[in-house]
Amino acid sequence: MYTIPFSVDVCSYKQTINELRSALRFGIDPKLESVEEMLDVLDRPDAQFTSVQIAGTNGKTSTARYTAALLGACGLRCGLYTSPGLVAYTDRVEIAGVCVSQEEFALGIAAAQEAGARVNAARKKAGKEPYSITEFDLITAGACVMFARAHCDCVVFECGMGGRWDATSAIQSITTVGITGIGLDHMRILGDTKEAIAAEKAAIIKPGRRCVLGVGTHESASVCEVISNQCATANVEPVVVYEQLNATDVMGAQSPADLHEPALSTCAYMGPHSMSTYTIQHVPHSFSEALSLDIHTPISTYTQVKAYKPVYQAANIAMAYALAEQFLTHALPYAPAAQQVLQCRTPGRFDMLCTQPLLLIDACHNPQSVDVFLSSLQHINPACLHDVVLLCAVFADKDVDGIVRRLASRFPRIACTQTANPRALPADELARRVAAYAGYVPTAYPTVLAAYRALHEQPFVACGTITLAGELSRLVAARANN
Repeated sequence: MYTIPFSVDVCSYKQTINELRSALRFGIDPKLESVEEMLDVLDRPDAQFTSVQIAGTNGKTSTARYTAALLGACGLRCGLYTSPGLVAYTDRVEIAGVCVSQEEFALGIAAAQEAGARVNAARKKAGKEPYSITEFDLITAGACVMFARAHCDCVVFECGMGGRWDATSAIQSITTVGITGIGLDHMRILGDTKEAIAAEKAAIIKPGRRCVLGVGTHESASVCEVISNQCATANVEPVVVYEQLNATDVMGAQSPADLHEPALSTCAYMGPHSMSTYTIQHVPHSFSEALSLDIHTPISTYTQVKAYKPVYQAANIAMAYALAEQFLTHALPYAPAAQQVLQCRTPGRFDMLCTQPLLLIDACHNPQSVDVFLSSLQHINPACLHDVVLLCAVFADKDVDGIVRRLASRFPRIACTQTANPRALPADELARRVAAYAGYVPTAYPTVLAAYRALHEQPFVACGTITLAGELSRLVAARANN
């Protein structure tokens, strides 16, 4: 039974959040040493459970959610660590499908803060420069305390950024890793090519770990080679997930390009590997229809797996099955697993907050995920592409032109805003960038609140960043409660 090895002064939840926000001044500081030393001071709470770590540009949050749900279906008390939180900080830490309480969150963060203070005191005494302990460092270490105190059997950790220097890589109990896909993301830190980014994410593949590679990892030969080389260096033979198209049941009037997935693979994975495939049996064409797929893993076969989700979630569900199997090293119980997938929530991902009038949010935040979002809208509700306003917000460190070029080509009416996140591109600058592709200057709202007040009585769709989805979720919930 884990206990925090020292006494801590616990603040109120509100004060805890204020202190976490103050740590944002350190920005993003990729390193492992600070979190490793904090976990050591905390008597290694991460040793109390075994872990899955998931990296990737797109799909890693959904894959993490499905993986945790599947492990829960096997009778394990599973924790889930994602980032950022959609509505509140407590959203980032779930135990058996339930977000931690504000009191437990405040205690975990207080323990992490005290550990950080002790680490830096020791460094000063040794004549070393103190660490700049970031918000993400504190939440990661604090989450490990929360999971250990809750007696979790296992935890699924989503990388915040990259993999090599991500704070979650300081966790020593990782037995299984997954990479969902590679795209241009966080380029100021991870590199400005897919190959450089792939190398950072593939660094989580280490000797002795089991590994699953999603469909997005084998879309180019150069990325395949980077990941293959890391697998060879670590002496790890991965399970690689492929889509196998079912032309009779799926295609209809659609083309393979519409599904945004290759038939098996456009690039043969380089190196020895096992194969896991999935076949989409039904593509939903309304919000009331279920996606259906069959999954064939190296261990078992699962037929008629259903989810009330757009087609792009098929790849994430299939990868989650492979990850859960590799973690357990045995097949999953068919009926409980299928039920967990059907019930699994994916907040902020193709998420309808209102029906009258329509308000649909999506966390797509780079060109690849925008393509998938647009394809899903075309399948499920094509009217959205010409009858509603698009509200857009983007982070400045993203491929802004790649995002807005795609959105401007599909939506005739666009409005721009900026979230409260310090990484947000100013609304007027985003409007200028949109105008270059749309041929008109869109309305710019200085805050999400201002945009919501202006648009909430008409149907609209919002996308571009998870923080936009989160801020809108809070506003809709507040309005419903008044």
